[in-house]
Amino acid sequence: MSLGLVGRKVGMTRIFTDDGNSQSATVLDVSNNRITQLKVPDIDGYSAVQITFGKRRANRVNKPSAGHFAKAAVEAGRMLKEFHIMEEQLENLKTGAVVGVDIFQVGQKVDVTGTTIGKGFSGVIKRHNFSSNRASHGNSKAHNKPGSIGMCQDPGRIFPGKRMSGHLGSARCTTKNLEVLRIDAERGLLVIKGAIPGAKGGDVVVHPSLKTAKKNATSTTKVVAKGGAKNSGTQTRKKAGA
Repeated sequence: MSLGLVGRKVGMTRIFTDDGNSQSATVLDVSNNRITQLKVPDIDGYSAVQITFGKRRANRVNKPSAGHFAKAAVEAGRMLKEFHIMEEQLENLKTGAVVGVDIFQVGQKVDVTGTTIGKGFSGVIKRHNFSSNRASHGNSKAHNKPGSIGMCQDPGRIFPGKRMSGHLGSARCTTKNLEVLRIDAERGLLVIKGAIPGAKGGDVVVHPSLKTAKKNATSTTKVVAKGGAKNSGTQTRKKAGA
């Protein structure tokens, strides 16, 4: 995993491209990301960087957290997030430093994690996209019902996990492969193409896309493998000719 940023969702807007098209986008505030701890394999068993964002009143911070922030000499934040990075990358980071939006580039693909908007108790039509029953021809008060859920005599019960009514939303969700449209380094803002999970003011986590990194690694491996096979074949033919 690569180094990312934590922040909050400001809201949605639209921007106009060079050819005049309108593009929906989401604005994220990722300013003042402070490093609170660097974790090394010798002590913690893995390499990671811990980052905090935002502000929290002193009377809202418990004593263990207050001591943790004081040790790093940073202001108490509203959330903490760890990013697993390579051990070599820790050499360029130090506790108390601020990580800016310059770690991202315009056009880069990112993954954004947030908490979806809670919608309370919902029926199967809204929650699972079921089709409703007939609106006429004898249907009485059963338009948006789930229908029969009964089983035969065998097994004679309802299996766990059946899609039924229940709580909808307010769940951790990640939207992948979103494009960075614009970067405002002065105000610490990221403009991301499309929509991301969560309501206005909700906490979000932004980090480079994992699928893109894996795809590039796979492509590099294939190129090296093809080149190696070609060279080995050439050497085999030369030996046979000799």
